[in-house]
Amino acid sequence: MLEGMRRGAQNWLGKTVLTILFGTMIISFTIWGVGDVFRGIGVSNIAEVGSTNISTVDFRSAYQTQLQNLQRQARRAITNEQARAYGLDRQVLGRMIADAALDQKVAELRLAMSDEDIARAILEDPTFKGPDGRFDRGRFNDILRDNGFNEMSFVRDQRRVYLRRELGDALSGNIRPPEATVEAIHHFANETRSTDYFVLTEAAAGEIAQPAPADLQSWFDARKANWRAPEYRKVVTLAVTPLTLADPAQVSDAEARTQYDRIKGDRFGQAETRELQQIVFSTEDEAKAAAEKIKGGAAFADIAKERNLADADIDLGTVTRPAIADPAVAEAAFTTVSGEVSAPVKTRFGFALVRVGAVKAANVRAYEEVADGVKRELAVSRARSRAQQVRDKIEDERSSGKPLAEAAKIAGFDVTIIDAIDQTGLDKKGNKVVLTEAESVLRAIFASDIGVDNEPVTTRDNGYVWFEIAATEPAHERNLDEVKDEVLKAWRDDELRRALASKAADLVKAIEGGQSFEDAAKAVGGEVKTSSTVKRGGAEGLSPGLVAQVFNTQVGKAGSAAGDGLTRVVFQVNDSVVPPFEADSDEAKSIAGQLATTYSDDILTQYLAKVQSDLGVKINAGALNLAMGGGDAY
Repeated sequence: MLEGMRRGAQNWLGKTVLTILFGTMIISFTIWGVGDVFRGIGVSNIAEVGSTNISTVDFRSAYQTQLQNLQRQARRAITNEQARAYGLDRQVLGRMIADAALDQKVAELRLAMSDEDIARAILEDPTFKGPDGRFDRGRFNDILRDNGFNEMSFVRDQRRVYLRRELGDALSGNIRPPEATVEAIHHFANETRSTDYFVLTEAAAGEIAQPAPADLQSWFDARKANWRAPEYRKVVTLAVTPLTLADPAQVSDAEARTQYDRIKGDRFGQAETRELQQIVFSTEDEAKAAAEKIKGGAAFADIAKERNLADADIDLGTVTRPAIADPAVAEAAFTTVSGEVSAPVKTRFGFALVRVGAVKAANVRAYEEVADGVKRELAVSRARSRAQQVRDKIEDERSSGKPLAEAAKIAGFDVTIIDAIDQTGLDKKGNKVVLTEAESVLRAIFASDIGVDNEPVTTRDNGYVWFEIAATEPAHERNLDEVKDEVLKAWRDDELRRALASKAADLVKAIEGGQSFEDAAKAVGGEVKTSSTVKRGGAEGLSPGLVAQVFNTQVGKAGSAAGDGLTRVVFQVNDSVVPPFEADSDEAKSIAGQLATTYSDDILTQYLAKVQSDLGVKINAGALNLAMGGGDAY
């Protein structure tokens, strides 16, 4: 259900309703803000939920599993520091606390699930089905291994999951939102307005006189925080990565061509694809008998009908060779002529006949077109081991007391000196400083200090960035003379916006008093334009602020809003149209479905908060810190 919330947040309905929902969800996380965090539950336990203890071992296991999943999804390494910055540790512990609370409620209500029901649910889970649409034992074992389960622990875990789901369904299943609410959201989303508008440019504001020195000083004093100088640091740095060490000239054409042949179908074009159908038989004799029938003129589809198989049961779709998990099936599928049926093939599930439909030949770029890129990738791959060797060499020299610049020179490298950099990565002139792995390195730079022996930052491609803080310049307020040009521009922009807003207000008043919209536009040299398809979700050529004001203004009335840059827009709402609401339409059903999901999640969130409150939740913050690699628990 929460996944539905995530998907819902990507459209207008989710953004509208979730604003209200998250205000309620905060209740369930009050465990982090109350004075119930204590030290008396022992370092072996991170939390207590009623009568259930959440051990440090269980938390570490759950945290590492979630971290590995995130790394697989992101396709890069994620450090503990990065994960904690995003709150992964608290998310994992929060989920474990919620699960523990629901498990106790399930036990209290004496909910149960038979072994036969749990087995059936696992066998029918699409996650564990193979290409033939049936339960795949090999796939099942692989997924369990990747997620740190054995069969017994997985079945035990899934029993708890299904029982929690039963409890949730009993609380909020089959919710039907009121039709009036669905209609109101339909009206909100689909109302379309037509508006005339013209733009007031800087010329309409007239001349903006220069401020008196005293006035500018007073204006600056009221806003001097806007020009406060940030903290700057002088940094000595060295980046050694596989990319900087790589030498494509050391890769031969033979090596590059071998690599090209291995990856060309996936990387440099379209691999060969085939439309495939497959029928699996329990024995080889059954498969041979069916093959003989096909040779005698029977259709592949006829064999499927004899075995009560629908088209969906035998269709493997249009696939590439690597997409076929069983090597024997892949070999038969990609060596059989289009329109023909293979000989019986022994698979992990029995004996199969494979029919080949349409074949689309491979289409890849020539080696000569991509040779430089292939050589560069091979060189980078080989340079990873050298990056580790360089790291060891520099760290050996640093451990003997040598500064970074000297250690780098011994290893054959020159450091880079950055005279000044702030926490956003800018120098004193506002230019972006080139920095390898900038986000992580900047965070480390401003968490360190002069004289600190810093660990190198590991890059995404398994390289290293060293740094030393040479000097610091604290943040401080600037005086007017230091930033006078910037202040004058900001003051003029402020006065210009004020003048245009005043001018627009006068024009709106004149229009409301009877002046035609066209005459008002001519008075300031504006060109009248019309937008007849303005919806709350936006309109082409109109800023979000202008669209919002169009819907805040009554039909037939005029108004103004800030435009792009320093402009101002005067508009008049012509009409408003709302398409009729049809309760049986696909749109209405979609709105109702998303509302039902949101209501359900809201109910479950409040229920969980009440259960946790009744049971009592205690967290050992010290043990949590220790589990995450921090200091002592006590």
